[in-house]
Amino acid sequence: MESEKIENSPQSTCLQVLNSMAEKYYRPLEKFLKANTHLIKTFPAFLLEPERIALYFGKNHLAIEYFGKVSTNFLSEDRDIAVSYYDYSHIGESLLEAIIGFKYDSTVKGLKFPLPPYIEDLIMPTNRGMDEMINLKWNFAAQDSIIGINSPSYIIPEGQFSRIVNGRFYDADENGLKTRHIKWIDIFPLSIAKTSVESELLSINITPVVSSIEHDAHFQYPQPEKLDYKFEKLPKINRFVELIGSKSTSETTITSFLEDQKNQFILTMGLFATKVLSQKICEWQSENKLAIKPDFFIVKPNGYADIIEFKLPHLKTASIVGRENRETFSAEISSYISQTRVYSQYFEDPNNRNWVENQYGIKVLYPKRILIVGRRWNFSSEEWRSIQAEFKDVEILTYEDLIDGVVAQFYM
Repeated sequence: MESEKIENSPQSTCLQVLNSMAEKYYRPLEKFLKANTHLIKTFPAFLLEPERIALYFGKNHLAIEYFGKVSTNFLSEDRDIAVSYYDYSHIGESLLEAIIGFKYDSTVKGLKFPLPPYIEDLIMPTNRGMDEMINLKWNFAAQDSIIGINSPSYIIPEGQFSRIVNGRFYDADENGLKTRHIKWIDIFPLSIAKTSVESELLSINITPVVSSIEHDAHFQYPQPEKLDYKFEKLPKINRFVELIGSKSTSETTITSFLEDQKNQFILTMGLFATKVLSQKICEWQSENKLAIKPDFFIVKPNGYADIIEFKLPHLKTASIVGRENRETFSAEISSYISQTRVYSQYFEDPNNRNWVENQYGIKVLYPKRILIVGRRWNFSSEEWRSIQAEFKDVEILTYEDLIDGVVAQFYM
């Protein structure tokens, strides 16, 4: 059994876990692929070339989630892997809920389902999510999948390794459907022993992945069967992912890409809109003020438009600051929210609303301001959702939230 004993501290723990994985899994996997080069184009590329790895420490398990591209044409010799660390050791049985970011609301009380050792193509909506998916006329029969209905969150049996591949999780609130896509996550059993008052010793069993190297090299990630996805939409989504992955990309580059007619499906599908209008100048009719120009208006199925504002995917500071129980958004995030406040003020005036409707043919009344900023790992699920709830008519989405909402629909 490949069991790693690690002295516990956030930085040293992450480093030791990844060093052990590199020695016993990543490098042997790379060696096998280089000896079988025909597999390089088909294996899950994020296992060796992730954009980011997230480590989630629970009470009895350590989970490693991979973010990044599904395929590659060659293995890079120079890799710079970014790592995020989350401490959910106080969560107990709800580790998976904490990772997903949704609270499950099953009406079946006292029932707990153990997470299987391996599960692929899982669709798991909360009851709120299921209602919204039905409302959106989701096609549940489009692909073979395991679908949870009125399901509580899975619990992870103590001492068990589990792997989730292509898991899609859904929730909903007053803002609409929420999507969380887990491409690949390995959940390792973890045991903790006290060595002193201030020190702990962690033991992590990595045997399951060490023994799956050849399997993972041969594995082909499940992709949607729809031809328009494979040959038309996927290259555009990949290009968008490349843009947001580069620190040299500007806000203007992102909005210009999405303005292009052939790329607007990212907004219509990701935000469940019927129409997109970009960079429309809105002049004040009753006051002498500078005109506003939101990045996008998106028209929803009810005929009314919401406002989308894009900020950079790379935050300059932590998204949340403050001491425990006094957390708040950083000055950076707060300033972004403040910048959109003038949009609400503009559409409070019926003269402005009428002018926009006559000028652009869209109705805007009490618009939701949707701010797209940062990456999923910039926001802790536990903290930022509760803080965001304090802001009226403002919804904050990460770039992963937008992309997940698009990709998930191609599977259905």
